[in-house]
Amino acid sequence: MNTRQRFLEVCRFHPQVGTLKWEFGYWGETVKNWYDQGLPRRHYPRLPTEITTPASSLYIPAWTHRGDGVLPNGIAVMAGALYWPTQGFPVDTDVRDRFGMDRQLRLTDVNLLFDPPFDVEILEENDRLLKYSDIDGVKRIFLKEEATIPTAYEWPISGWESWKRIKAERLNVKNVAGRFPKHWPQLLDEYRNRDYPLALGGYPQGFFGTLVHLLGYENVFIWYHQEPELIHDILKTFTEIWLAVFAEVLSQVEIDVWEVWEDMSDKKGSMISPRMVQEFLLPYLGRIAGLMKARGVPQIHLDTDGDCRSLIPHFLQVGVTGMWPFEQTGGVDLLTIREQYPTLVMAGGIAKGALARGKASIDQALAPIGEMLRRGGYIPHTDHFVPPDVSLEDFAYYRTRLNDLIDSCSKP
Repeated sequence: MNTRQRFLEVCRFHPQVGTLKWEFGYWGETVKNWYDQGLPRRHYPRLPTEITTPASSLYIPAWTHRGDGVLPNGIAVMAGALYWPTQGFPVDTDVRDRFGMDRQLRLTDVNLLFDPPFDVEILEENDRLLKYSDIDGVKRIFLKEEATIPTAYEWPISGWESWKRIKAERLNVKNVAGRFPKHWPQLLDEYRNRDYPLALGGYPQGFFGTLVHLLGYENVFIWYHQEPELIHDILKTFTEIWLAVFAEVLSQVEIDVWEVWEDMSDKKGSMISPRMVQEFLLPYLGRIAGLMKARGVPQIHLDTDGDCRSLIPHFLQVGVTGMWPFEQTGGVDLLTIREQYPTLVMAGGIAKGALARGKASIDQALAPIGEMLRRGGYIPHTDHFVPPDVSLEDFAYYRTRLNDLIDSCSKP
C-alpha cells in the first residue's frame, strides 16, 4: 500500500493495515542540532520563498528576511502528520529517510482568506526586529534572535466598519476562480496522480481559529458577548466562501480529509464554553461537514492543542471523525479517550518533553502505544514539535522503538 491508501485504511480502523510512521514536526533548531550530532545532511530543508496563498505563505517575509536559506531556530519543519504547505514551513526528508518514515500529508493550495490578498509591507526593521504587514492584513513583529512565529499586534478587523470594508473589497463569493494559484493546473495534475493523502482546509481555516487569527483572542472573547451579530456575520461570510471554494476543488479532484484548525483549548480545557461552541462553531462547521459527506470526503479531522476532552462530543455530533495532537497535559489519557470514543480517529499523544529525559522516560511515554495501535484508528507521534533539547541519540531510541511497535502490531 502507498501512503494514501494506508492513511485511508487506518482511518477506517482496518485491523490488518499498519499505521503510518509520521511525526508532527521539529523546530528548526532541533534539526540543526541533529545535523551537528551526525544526521546525514543530504537534503537540507528548503525555505519556501514564493508567495502563493495564505495557507502556504503566511510568515514567509519573516522566515526569509536573511536570505541565506538557514533554518530559523523557531521555524517548524514538517515531518508527515502536519499538512504541508503551511505557514512558510519547510519539509524534512533527511530525518524521514534515516528512520524509514512515510511521505508527507499534503494540503490543497487554495486561498481561503482574502482575495485579493493584502500586499506585504515592511513597516520597521533593525538588527533586533522586523515589523511588517502580511498578506492576511495582520501586522506582526518578528524578533530576529528568537526567530519564532511572528507575534500579531494589529488585526485587519477592528469592528463593523473595517469588517464591512474588507467584506466588500476582498470577500466576493462569486470570484472563486481568483482563489486558485497560477500553477493550479500543474498542482491538479500532481494531485490526481498522487500516492500521498491530500487535505483541504488547514491553518488558519476554522470557526474559532480564523476569528482569533484575524481579530485577536481578546477581541473574539469580548465580541462573543458584546458583538455576537458581527461574529456571526464574519462566520457566515467565510462559510459561504469556503463552501464555494471547496465545492470547486471537489469537482476537480478527490480529497481524503478536511483539516479544521481551531487551537481552542489549553492545559486547563476549552477556552470557550459549551454554549459558545454550540452557537458560534457547530452550525457553520456542520454546513461544511455536510458538503464533505455529500461529496465523498471520508475524513474530517480537527486540530486543537491542549486538553480537548470536553470538546470531543460536540464535534462528533456534527461529523468530525478525528482529532489531534492530544497534548499530554492535565488529565489527557489516550486509552481513556479511546474507551470513551471507540470510533474517533486519533493522532499524536506522545509527550514531546519525555524524549529529552532519557530511555526510561521514553519507555513510559510509549507504554500505552501498543494497545492504542491494536485498537486501531490511531497514528502515533509526538504531541507537538520536537524541542531542541532532544538529542539525535534520544530521538533515535524513541523513533526506533515506536517503529518497532508499529511493525509488531501490523499484520501481513
